[in-house]
Amino acid sequence: MSPESPLRGAGGMVAPEGWPFILAPLVLGAVIWWFFPRAWPAAAVLLLLSVFSLWFFRNPERIPPQGPGGNILSPADGTVIDVGDVPAGRYLDKPGRRVCIFMTPLNVHVNRAPVAGKVIRVLYNKGRYFAANAEKASLENEQNGVTIETSSGMRVTYVQIAGFIARRIVCDVKSGDTVRQGGRVGLIRFGSRVDVYLPPGFESKVRVGDKTTAGETVLGVLR
Repeated sequence: MSPESPLRGAGGMVAPEGWPFILAPLVLGAVIWWFFPRAWPAAAVLLLLSVFSLWFFRNPERIPPQGPGGNILSPADGTVIDVGDVPAGRYLDKPGRRVCIFMTPLNVHVNRAPVAGKVIRVLYNKGRYFAANAEKASLENEQNGVTIETSSGMRVTYVQIAGFIARRIVCDVKSGDTVRQGGRVGLIRFGSRVDVYLPPGFESKVRVGDKTTAGETVLGVLR
């Protein structure tokens, strides 16, 4: 089982990758405040940066919905910016559907497994850095595609895509790991996008403009 790795932080759960961004400005701000009191505006800015980082790296508990098996859940918090049919290609052996979710810096950025199963492929592409909400970001930006095979043999791929600001994709799983639906599988720092490829036989349950919650919102169900 891939490890769940959040740490307890003030006011809730904090992703461990966030602590350097939280503590560094906090400590530096405190030093400036104590030794250089006339530079308090700089200390205040650093404190605000620490508070923002604490908010950005929050990792709240999520409970997958109960119901019939076969649901594909959202791997990310954000807004659906595209839903449509796609041909076979890098992430699909056969034509299927793709749901694109855009995350702003205000969204929770912890990614969660859309289905339970075994990770059979992790495909990283260094790529470029177009705006994450641009169509060409789907194949040209830095990205990390993870394919999970369920116990029934169904394969679902989610793709972490870095945007113009986001430059750090964190993937917590590797080929051979077993993941639970809704379990933490990584994050992307500071604004980004996640695409989900629904296999043939699934219909999407979200539309453009819908808000999603990682590990809870149902993206697709069997027809």
